[in-house]
Amino acid sequence: MKALLQRVSAASVSVAGEVVGRIGRGVVVLVGVAHGDSEKDARYLAQRTVNLRIFSDEAGRFNLSALDIGGELLVVSQFTLLADTRKGRRPSFTDAAPPPQAEELFELFVSEARASGLGVETGHFQQHMQLEIHNDGPVTIMLDSREKG
Repeated sequence: MKALLQRVSAASVSVAGEVVGRIGRGVVVLVGVAHGDSEKDARYLAQRTVNLRIFSDEAGRFNLSALDIGGELLVVSQFTLLADTRKGRRPSFTDAAPPPQAEELFELFVSEARASGLGVETGHFQQHMQLEIHNDGPVTIMLDSREKG
């Protein structure tokens, strides 16, 4: 399971021209679910996301997490994070989990993030979405549950 985190000053997601999620200062989290991912992966990535220290303290150092600053999360499913581009010019998405499994683990990730007490907004699973992201820094970090330390 992969999560691409982008620290933002504001962000929103729209479906068919209607805003369905909006946050202020916080993190946009693009989530991709792979074959073989489990509930353990979803819980691990949710905890890493809310606790990762990517916000600056008074000294300008990355010492604060979304929890520390009372930030918000905008979580959007994105199977394209699992793209395999090693062959040809068209990405392959065979590593992505089938939609029913991916949706279940995506919803678990969202539930775990909400359990942290942070405000969490989402897009709509398996829908074409438009994201407006005001990347702050910019700060963009990839997390992969298969690369646990």
